[in-house]
Amino acid sequence: MTAPHIPVSTTAPVGSGTATPRRVLVVDDNEDIVMTMRLLLTKLGHTVRVAYNGQQAMAEAEAFRPDVVLMDIGLPVMDGYEAARRLRQQPWGRGIKLVAITGWGQARDVALALEAGFDHHVVKPVDRKLLESLLEA
Repeated sequence: MTAPHIPVSTTAPVGSGTATPRRVLVVDDNEDIVMTMRLLLTKLGHTVRVAYNGQQAMAEAEAFRPDVVLMDIGLPVMDGYEAARRLRQQPWGRGIKLVAITGWGQARDVALALEAGFDHHVVKPVDRKLLESLLEA
């Protein structure tokens, strides 16, 4: 399996304290993507937990109470749309920033993501600068 391309600059000060540390939950069924995102986010100073399907995402989110959830849509067991809807139903889930990070990029996919409760829809591969701005905003 080929690791996803998430540009990481070797000249930028990684984890320099310029970003506000966040609790981030990464949800994807692709282990390479999860590990790459975890590594990058940890180097940027964030606390990261992971899940590989929507059902695990719910359990992790309840225990971890993340500030941000970066979630794929095409997940096994429970897809990202349903997981987002269920997260938004929880009192503690209403303030979480939900970001769909997916290979599905048609206008209908974006509309469904926003309707399900995602705040943002990003098509893979994710640019590091965009990811950083989503975490800061």
